[in-house]
Amino acid sequence: MTTPEHSRLQEITTQQRKWRRWGPYLAERQWGTVREDYSAQGDAWGHFPHDDAHRRAFRWGEDGLLGLCDNRGLICFAPALWNGQDDRLKERLFGLAGPEGNHGEDVKESYFYLDSTPTHSFCRALYKYPQRAFPYAHLRRVNREAGRDEPEIDLIDTGIFDDDRYFDVEVVYAKADVNDLLIELRATNRGPDPAELWMLPTFFCRNTWDWGDRTPCPRMALQAPTPACGAHLAMDHFHLGKVHIYMDVPDEVLFTENESNAAAIWPGATNPQPYVKDAFHRCVVGGDRSAVNPALMGSKAAGVFRRTLEPGQTWVVRARLRLDDPLADPFGDFSALLETRRAEADAFYDAITPRPLGEDERRVFRQALAGMLWSKQYYHLDVARWLRGDPGQPTPPRARLAGRNSDWKHLYNSEVISMPDKWEYPWYAAWDTAFHAIPLALVDLDFAKQQIGLFLREWYMHPNGQIPAYEWSFSDVNPPVQAWAALRIYRMEASSNGRRDRSFLEGVFHKLMLNFTWWVNRKDAAGLNVFEGGFLGLDNIGVFDRSRPLPFEGRILQADATSWMGMFCLDMLEIALELAEHDSVYEDVASKFFEHFLYIAHAMNSMGERGDDGFNLWHEGDGFYYDVLDVGGRRMPMEVRSMVGLIPLLGTGVIEASTLQRSAGFRRRMDWVYANRPELARSVAHLPSADGQAGPQLLALVNEERLRRILTHVLDEEQFLSPHGIRALSRRHLEHPYVFPLPLRNQTPPRVDYEPAESRSFIFGGNSNWRGPVWFPVNYLLIDALERYHRYLGEGFKV
Repeated sequence: MTTPEHSRLQEITTQQRKWRRWGPYLAERQWGTVREDYSAQGDAWGHFPHDDAHRRAFRWGEDGLLGLCDNRGLICFAPALWNGQDDRLKERLFGLAGPEGNHGEDVKESYFYLDSTPTHSFCRALYKYPQRAFPYAHLRRVNREAGRDEPEIDLIDTGIFDDDRYFDVEVVYAKADVNDLLIELRATNRGPDPAELWMLPTFFCRNTWDWGDRTPCPRMALQAPTPACGAHLAMDHFHLGKVHIYMDVPDEVLFTENESNAAAIWPGATNPQPYVKDAFHRCVVGGDRSAVNPALMGSKAAGVFRRTLEPGQTWVVRARLRLDDPLADPFGDFSALLETRRAEADAFYDAITPRPLGEDERRVFRQALAGMLWSKQYYHLDVARWLRGDPGQPTPPRARLAGRNSDWKHLYNSEVISMPDKWEYPWYAAWDTAFHAIPLALVDLDFAKQQIGLFLREWYMHPNGQIPAYEWSFSDVNPPVQAWAALRIYRMEASSNGRRDRSFLEGVFHKLMLNFTWWVNRKDAAGLNVFEGGFLGLDNIGVFDRSRPLPFEGRILQADATSWMGMFCLDMLEIALELAEHDSVYEDVASKFFEHFLYIAHAMNSMGERGDDGFNLWHEGDGFYYDVLDVGGRRMPMEVRSMVGLIPLLGTGVIEASTLQRSAGFRRRMDWVYANRPELARSVAHLPSADGQAGPQLLALVNEERLRRILTHVLDEEQFLSPHGIRALSRRHLEHPYVFPLPLRNQTPPRVDYEPAESRSFIFGGNSNWRGPVWFPVNYLLIDALERYHRYLGEGFKV
């Protein structure tokens, strides 16, 4: 493919040009994160609340409204808006903190990611800004008063958009060159009456100078006016060099410093200098001219543009950010460049969109990828520094040194990462990122591969081999899907351009061997090949919060943890056999994973046959896999029909006949195991070819008989099958909730109910719900596994 966007991607691959240096990497919420929490008790929401965000400097990042920044988050841009009614500028998206919402944290805004190319040479997003006063207090009150059985109250439910009294504010970014950014704000009055709007295109430097590192504070300064633009700002940045910012003719340009207004936040504190982060709020909204720097310089600057818009009228404000040399006429080629990049984005998506898709489906495909690309975020955290605090700042409580993430002092993150959501989840989760890499590979293979490899680097992965889960607890455990994702991306690239990037696959494989060993050593406590992984990304799916100790002495033997490990084995087996095509050393490693898979399969399916008190993850009466509770040697299945019992289906893999023919050493070992370990061989199905010769082999945790029984539940509309996919919890529990049968001291027995929408429990904050909704990533894996079964079982297999 030879579109201009493809050429830019190739220039990245060959390291000719850094087209990814700038992008929509600005977080949409930095407040309320673990990174900004320095409290003794780990109260991230309370330590840095929303109402402090406009006046308090962030330590580890920045946020803004549909903004952009460089790939180190040093120079940021985001629009600020004011409708003349609000008590503050709209600088960031508003939402409820975890304890404020009846279903946990929740953004209460209306905004949309519209378009983006993978190099962010062209991006569009839309924010709907009410013309009435934004109902901050009302949203807090009504959601606080609502019970867990009631739905969330969202912004549109307040009537704020009635009569279309809002502005559509479209943010458009385009790249004239690697370090030359075009910014266009397009505001349209959708209401029936004239309405006044202030737009403040705001440029600010992340505060890197208040933390005792002697980093200089970069300051923008207003330059002499020229006929070619309304305002020209310039700055010498310690890392990015010469920076020039141009704007259309503003009413004025405001300057301040991106530093905390300590006097307004902490009783008795004073400000070292008078110009602080909330200056523009105090000046524009409150009329306090003393808040801004009359010397027209600072680390935060904004042009002020004010206009009354007639109904249906659109108003455009332009800006341009450029490194290195200044421009004599920054807006002379602006419109032409913007339209060129828009046309190039059209050409790129026309080239990559599957042809069978209709016009509506093509738009969905493009906007879905825009959502993925807009969800990149610069993420910064040095855990050792975070634990001990900064020179010149208050010393954090000593309890933190043995508290949250204290075992992760090696971890240093300073990269652009694909986030689950830049407001509700503005922190990575290891398995989420692995899933994200698959759709991202459709548009940017190099970035997708980089995301997989990043979490395996020594400044992420623990020295013991554990992959960090997420900032609330890096020691929690996500399902080990990195090998699956790496292999899928490897095959996607081979299919799209014929390249087999073995160096990528080999590098990932070696690091994942460390992770596999960590799982075996840490999560198979009894050495039975039955694993305990904790919550494993399924949040509130269990009877108990699986990320915490049980409220009594005991442990949970997890069907899903054991199944994920079976899938991990097969993925590593397939990678080893792929690498063995060019290096026979990997055949021995493939044999290791083959045998380990058989041990896991045998443990899952035949444990009771070994005299282990009848213990089995498979429940013969129900035809389903359950977690098993072990209390002092007494074992009982926890009979919740959930995705936990479907994960065993994912442990399937096919070894091609051609692979067996070229891997003679592996084939000999496999045949020996079949001949000498018949109890293990029952977990393997043989698929003969049409000509009677040896065909591919299906390895599966679940045999044909059990597959049929599980699928009777899966394909039942009264259980798992919904119009939109497979539910995470069987609908059977609507009428038959699971109630824990053993008595608990001073505690109501926990129960699991079918909850198809918002969660009614506060496990994991109540924001996510695995007790009914359809989760696409695991549905994708299920479909993938069923396709492999179909290849083996053929059309004759019926349920």
